[in-house]
Amino acid sequence: MANIKSKQKRVLTNEKSRQRNKSVRSAVRTEIRKFHAAVETGDKAAAEKQLRVASRALDKSVSKGVFHRNAAANKKSGLATAFNKMD
Repeated sequence: MANIKSKQKRVLTNEKSRQRNKSVRSAVRTEIRKFHAAVETGDKAAAEKQLRVASRALDKSVSKGVFHRNAAANKKSGLATAFNKMD
């Protein structure tokens, strides 16, 4: 652990941020996984609903600084493409 007081505080806040980011990232990945599962089953209504949920989760993660906005846009684009390829 650091000896300087400000650095000790930074170590603690960095750990809090890491835990928060990990939680948000995991939640986003779960929503994306649910979307892909809905696409696999071929249920277009469920896939459309889950696409909205996953897109919203990605947008929220960008506002929290977990994902870069371009990375989230690329993920959303891939989800939309997968949805549009459904029968």
